[in-house]
Amino acid sequence: MQYEQWAPVYERIRTRFGFDWERERASAALLRSLLLPDAPPVFPAIVERLKDREVVVVGQAPGAGPPPVWRLVQSRPPPAIVAADGATVPCLDAGLVPDVVVTDLDGPVPSEVVAVARGAIAVVHAHGDNAELIRRWVPEFRGPVLGTWAGAPTPPLLDLGGFTDGDRGAYLAEAAGARRVLLWGFDLGRVDPALPDAARKLEKLRWAAVSLEHLASLAPGRIFTWQRDARIEPYGAGRAAASTQSTDSAPFS
Repeated sequence: MQYEQWAPVYERIRTRFGFDWERERASAALLRSLLLPDAPPVFPAIVERLKDREVVVVGQAPGAGPPPVWRLVQSRPPPAIVAADGATVPCLDAGLVPDVVVTDLDGPVPSEVVAVARGAIAVVHAHGDNAELIRRWVPEFRGPVLGTWAGAPTPPLLDLGGFTDGDRGAYLAEAAGARRVLLWGFDLGRVDPALPDAARKLEKLRWAAVSLEHLASLAPGRIFTWQRDARIEPYGAGRAAASTQSTDSAPFS
């Protein structure tokens, strides 16, 4: 997917939530300054890991746990794993080292640091509210780090699309040439009402659903939901237009 195809979607998201563009630029500049200037490009290494493979993007839905990759053992080459932020923990607990960890650093970052030390590649996203987390954690990663942000690609930072860690992982997998993207542990319709700012979190998840529907419309036949009962279904078939329109005014009402 080209940046030009994603930018209008993010502009609607940014307007909806009132994200400060100058703060996003500042966080991106900080992340850029912390990436090693002489390091080899990271995205080609991600392509090498994900291209032409079945890629399981692991989300953080409560109770989902690690993906049952043994059900895909006949896949050749074997499936790759992209963990979204906190989903790194159940993956490591199950003995699964993700190929890639996608994070904006607001989750269990020590586990993500461990995953990178064990061979994962980190994809760290800069946004307006995580500058201090970037400053604290990026130097801790002892392995390759790809930087992303929500603006036009400005090497070494990329923008491959996506809003939350989970859907950014799906966009990354598609951009890297995955044969098929399986979304495991994605429940974008509900949050724990006891969580602080639960309504805002729910609205973000609903925009993540719109983001994934947009991706599915651009990559037909490649984005799937992997259900806990083992069903694998195409993501968002026939829902993209309706969801996008409803989110303009009263999201998913």
